[in-house]
Amino acid sequence: MAISSLRINPAEHDLDPSRPPHCRPRAVTLRDAPSSPAAVPVLRCFARDAARLWELPDEAVDRVALVVTELVTNAVLHSDSPDVAVAIEFDGAVVTVEVKDTGMWRSRRSARRIAEDGVTGGRGLDLVERSSTWWRAFLSPLGTRVVACLAVHPQTV
Repeated sequence: MAISSLRINPAEHDLDPSRPPHCRPRAVTLRDAPSSPAAVPVLRCFARDAARLWELPDEAVDRVALVVTELVTNAVLHSDSPDVAVAIEFDGAVVTVEVKDTGMWRSRRSARRIAEDGVTGGRGLDLVERSSTWWRAFLSPLGTRVVACLAVHPQTV
């Protein structure tokens, strides 16, 4: 497993979401893990710790952890990849979560089920969509990369 983290302390005026993204300070953290069910809580904890380090509001911490949980779970269950990697970036206004694997996309053999009350599973991408401003999946022969952006209301100092 590899872990890397960089924290930049932005000045209050740098948190202005109207500033172009390339002018905002960035904090980035990365981690990978073997693709197994045990990776899900490890990477969720990693995401929660990063969001707390960046002093995000509790609601945003929970959304970041939820998005990472759902995307890592999908990679573990559906990609046949030996590993999964998570990158999280915070620019003072937006958190970008990226989950990558090196597996091949497996088509469903049956139609996607609508999740019913009391049934576990089947809600992951719906939760990602509801928790983020936008999300996209990028498929390639090298694996799958899913990116989700979450707007964060900066804390007043």
